[in-house]
Amino acid sequence: MHVLELQGVGVRIAGKTLLHGVDWQVDYGDHWAVLGPNGAGKTTLMSLAAAVRHPSEGTVKVLGHRLGRVDVRELRRHIGLVASSQRLVDEELMEEEGATAHTVVLTGHTSTSVPLWDRYGDAEHDRAHWLLADLGCKELAERPFRVCSQGERARVRVARALMSEPAVLLLDEPFAGLDLPAREDLVSAVEHLAAVRPVLTTVTVTHHLEEVPATTTHAMLMREARVLAAGPAEDVLTSELLSECFGRPLQVDRIDGRWYARAARS
Repeated sequence: MHVLELQGVGVRIAGKTLLHGVDWQVDYGDHWAVLGPNGAGKTTLMSLAAAVRHPSEGTVKVLGHRLGRVDVRELRRHIGLVASSQRLVDEELMEEEGATAHTVVLTGHTSTSVPLWDRYGDAEHDRAHWLLADLGCKELAERPFRVCSQGERARVRVARALMSEPAVLLLDEPFAGLDLPAREDLVSAVEHLAAVRPVLTTVTVTHHLEEVPATTTHAMLMREARVLAAGPAEDVLTSELLSECFGRPLQVDRIDGRWYARAARS
């Protein structure tokens, strides 16, 4: 059984093709990076993987269950999602009530936008503290969420996504809006998760090659709603394929396990 299995998948909305002919398999313990220009179909792909959208054609299986034949509400409990485009927590209400980072993480246990205090026992409180520590932000536990920086909030959101002990963690543009130090803190946190949770599967969507964690095992390049290339990261994240993906000559280098891209000079 695969974590994700897509066969001949297409998505069309109002006559516009968002995905076409996508085949993709993700296995347990894989760490995927998905890259491509704006409008390539990356976020649509993640919405299928997160069981929040059904395909127009083809089949999508998430954790062995085919979308359209499973209760997606139950299925989503096994999927951790961090998406820059989706508000999973009522952050405005959290700020008004002075909620702490620990409280925000707790809401991941109930998959609710606000805390449900009668659903959290000692075990849940302890797990929230442990996850914050695991993400390198133990000191944020009692800090009001409203005063956390964008980088701190990003790591708190990842901790929240892990509260339900998901089988797969989907990170849809988690680095959006982060400065360099915050980006590096989050990259390090994602790499640490891969090291201490060998069974956890991750999929990270990004526009920027330098945001791809060194622990990435596989990569997919998307362009114009199609998959351009997919496979082992070292075979896909090449100068030739990334140049074709982004439509300009690029030079790709790898240093200490991380990838970097720059415009190729003639």
